[in-house]
Amino acid sequence: MTLISLVRHGQTDWNLAKRIQGSSDIPLNATGRAQADATGRALAGGRFDAIYASPLSRALDTGRIIAGHVGLGEPVPLAAVAERRYGEAEGLTGAEILERWPEDEPVPGRESRDEVVARALPALLELGERHPGAHVIVVSHGGVIGSIARHVTGHARPGPGEVIPNGSVHRFRYRDGALALDRFNLGPEDHDLLTASVL
Repeated sequence: MTLISLVRHGQTDWNLAKRIQGSSDIPLNATGRAQADATGRALAGGRFDAIYASPLSRALDTGRIIAGHVGLGEPVPLAAVAERRYGEAEGLTGAEILERWPEDEPVPGRESRDEVVARALPALLELGERHPGAHVIVVSHGGVIGSIARHVTGHARPGPGEVIPNGSVHRFRYRDGALALDRFNLGPEDHDLLTASVL
C-alpha cells in the first residue's frame, strides 16, 4: 500500500479576492507562504519518500517550502495535477461568472470535472505503482483535489458547503490499482494524523 497526501497550495491574491484561477499562474502571497510553512512544519517528523507538485508556481512554491521541512529535494513537476482549466471564467468572481453564464450555461473553455479526473487519477495511480509502500506528497489545487475526492467517494466528500482550505492535506491510500480516501481536510493542528505512516 502507498499513501498519497494531496496538499492544496497556499493562498494567492486571487484566492483572497475570490477570483477563479484555473490555469492562470498566480503566485503565492505572504499569507500563502505562511500557510505552506505551517503545513510543512506540521508534516515534519513524518516519513515522506517523494514530493510532486503541479507546475503552476503557487503549487510548486508550496511544494518547495514543504520539502524543506520534510527533508526532501525539489518537487518533481506533475502536469496532470495542474488546476482545472476554467476557460473564459478565469479571473472572474463567482457572481461575475453567473452573470455572464447563468445556471447550466456552459463556460467556453472550462474543463469538466470528469475531464479533470481523466487526467489526474491515472497520474496518481501511476505514483502508487512507482512508490510501493511509500508516503508521497502531491501539491495540487482545490478543483483537482475536490474532483478526485468526489470520484473515489461516490460524491460523499466534499460534502454540501464543505470547502478545501489553502494548505489543507487530504490523504489517500493506493492499493491494488485503486485509490481510496483515508483522511479529508487535515490541517496543521492534525500533526499526529499528518505524520502517521501506518493506518
